[in-house]
Amino acid sequence: MADVSVLLVDDERLVRMGLRLLLDGADGIRIVGEATDGLDAIALARRLRPDVILMDIRMPHLDGIRAAERILHEAPDARIMMLTTFDADAQVLGALESGAVGYLLKDTPPAELVSAVLEVAAGRIRLSPSVVAQVIDAATNGRESGRRQAAQERLARLSAREREIADAVALGLSNAEVAAKLFLSIATVKTHVGRIMDKLPAQNRVQIAICVHDAA
Repeated sequence: MADVSVLLVDDERLVRMGLRLLLDGADGIRIVGEATDGLDAIALARRLRPDVILMDIRMPHLDGIRAAERILHEAPDARIMMLTTFDADAQVLGALESGAVGYLLKDTPPAELVSAVLEVAAGRIRLSPSVVAQVIDAATNGRESGRRQAAQERLARLSAREREIADAVALGLSNAEVAAKLFLSIATVKTHVGRIMDKLPAQNRVQIAICVHDAA
């Protein structure tokens, strides 16, 4: 199996150096480029097509959230994981709603960071525990009037089987794990996930999960 190619995006040179030393030495991971801001990240993502983009949120010229939106507009299958010092509610949800499939804090232990990169490349969602708590809290309390109702109305468009799969996706399960849980083929699950994205609509699995949590 080919190594997971990773693009590092951070405006701090020392952070990029540390990440390169950590990840380039890990089995199954290869750093293919470094970007210093969101605009640079868009250009390099377009040229390099990395498997995973590990990106800071707060950067000059164009922040990570806006950069993620633009990258995913061009390449919907891009796997973007935010790595930042901050876990503020607005940033967490903004990052996930932009289409990022992971959000980790920079104090994440090295072994966990390596594991997260590999999991995200394999199609999983990876969030720091504090981030999971914030997503659930936002879904429970509602960040804005009508958010829960809107999510429930979106989920009502799904068939019973699609809702089962959406619930499983919200638990962070991969297609293979959903297939095993519901006694379906992986191809069937993949087809259902595509239909769920079309119906909600959602750009990726994280946005499906957010909708399910919002509706709870």
